[in-house]
Amino acid sequence: MNKTIEKIINSLEKHEDLESISVLEELGTNSPDNEIRELTSKALVRKNLHDSLKVVIINQGKGINDLCPTVAMSTVNEILALDDKSEVIKILDDTINLNSIEEVRENAKSVKSLLSLSAE
Repeated sequence: MNKTIEKIINSLEKHEDLESISVLEELGTNSPDNEIRELTSKALVRKNLHDSLKVVIINQGKGINDLCPTVAMSTVNEILALDDKSEVIKILDDTINLNSIEEVRENAKSVKSLLSLSAE
């Protein structure tokens, strides 16, 4: 992967402006390149903000719902590594109860189960 792209993703992760989430979602999670989508999803999780977590949890084809298993699993691993999981749990609950796409709901249930197991 191009080091410049990696630096841009890392910079956007650290950027506090909420527009950085939109840029990561628009350009990173929609990239045809698996590595870029993986780095972007991880960056969005590490931001640990409601808007950034929604991108990787509720959207079909992104984050935990990515069709590439490497992207999906690295996103899940990043979620499991968070110190404060309270916002993730809220979004997972909302997704399980309110999302109209069955696959997205099922993935949210799976991640929530993993969170429960890792807390024990």
